[in-house]
Amino acid sequence: MSSTNLCFHGARKFCRLLVGASLTIVFYLPSLAEGFAEFRNGSGNLRRRGSLSQLQMNFPGQVSKKVIVTGAAGRTGSLVFSLLDADPRFDAVGLVRSEAGAKKLIAKTKCALEEVVISDVTQMQFDNMERDSHPWPYALDNADAIVICTSAVPQISKLSVIKAIFKIPMNILTPKKKALNFRDLQFKYKPGQYPEMVDYIGQKKQIDFAKKLGVKHVVLVSSMGVLNPNNFLNQIGKDKEGNGHGDILIWKRKSEKYLCLSELQYTIIHPGGLVDSEPSEMELVLDVDDTLMKNEKKTISRGDVANLCIAALTESGDRSVSFDCIGKERVVKEGEESVDVKSAEETFGSFLKTGKTADYTLGPRGM
Repeated sequence: MSSTNLCFHGARKFCRLLVGASLTIVFYLPSLAEGFAEFRNGSGNLRRRGSLSQLQMNFPGQVSKKVIVTGAAGRTGSLVFSLLDADPRFDAVGLVRSEAGAKKLIAKTKCALEEVVISDVTQMQFDNMERDSHPWPYALDNADAIVICTSAVPQISKLSVIKAIFKIPMNILTPKKKALNFRDLQFKYKPGQYPEMVDYIGQKKQIDFAKKLGVKHVVLVSSMGVLNPNNFLNQIGKDKEGNGHGDILIWKRKSEKYLCLSELQYTIIHPGGLVDSEPSEMELVLDVDDTLMKNEKKTISRGDVANLCIAALTESGDRSVSFDCIGKERVVKEGEESVDVKSAEETFGSFLKTGKTADYTLGPRGM
C-alpha cells in the first residue's frame, strides 16, 4: 500500500473514531446531570449506568428513589419492576440470579440492559467483610428500598396430571364433585429450591443484604393463610407420610418475623390466591391475621399486588405494617351509579389509618 493510501486510510479511521466519540458524549451528556452510578458486572468489568428517561420525566428538583426488585424475572416481580420503571419517582433495578432470568425480564418489560443486575444474593458472604468489603455489584449501591418477590416455585408432576384426567369421567357422574380436583395434582420443588432454602434462608440473606446496603425500607411479598399449619400449600413437596421439603407458609412466616426484628422499616404483604387478571377490576380489601380466609373468594390479581407494592413505597411514611389482601367483586345495584374503584394508594392509605397490623404472637409454636 502506498504512503498516500496509508495516510488516507489512517485519516478516515481517525474521523470515524472522532464521530463515534462525539455521539457518545452527546448521548451521555444529559445523564451526567443526573449522575452515574459506577458498577461492576458479574465478570468484574466496570461499567457506567444512568437513566436518561428518568431525568427527562422528573419534575425540577425531584430526585428518584432507587428501588431494587429481587425475583424481578418472576410473574409478580416483573410487574413490580415494570411499574417502578415507568414511574418517574423511582429508579428501578431488577435483580435476577441468572443470565436466563435477565433475558426473561428484558423480554417481558422491554427495559434497558443496564437496568438489570445478575447476582445471587444468597451466595454473598458477609462474614468476612475485611477480605471482601464489597461482595455485591456496585449497581446496587445507594438503594433506598428493596422489594422482595422471591419464592419457591413448585413443579407439577406430569404423572399426577394424567391420573387426574382419567378421573374426570367418574367425577362428572358423581354429584357435587368437581370434574378436576386440584388436590389430586401433585407438586414438587427442584433440588436446592425448597421453601426452607428460598423463602427462609434466601430471604434472610436478602434482609441482611438490605442492612449492609443501608436500605431504609423493605417490602416483602409473602402469602396469606400462614396461621393454618394444615394449609394445603404446606403439603406441597411432601409425600403421603408427610415427609419431604414443604411447609412453605411456615418458612415464609419465619422470614417475616426475622424482618420484623431487623430494625428496618418493613411492609409485609400477604396476598390471597394469585391470579393473572388485569389489576383494578376488583375492589381491594385489606385486613390482618387471616381474617379474609373466611371469604368464599380469596383471590387477588398479581397486578393489584404490584400496585400495593408501589403504594407501600409512596404512602408508608415511616410506618411498618403487615397485612392481608384480596380482591372483591364490585356489586352495582340496579339504578345506582357505578363508582370508580379506589386506587391501591387510596386503599393502603385508608388501611394505615386504622392502625392495624399482623399479630406475630399468633400461630402454632415454631412458626
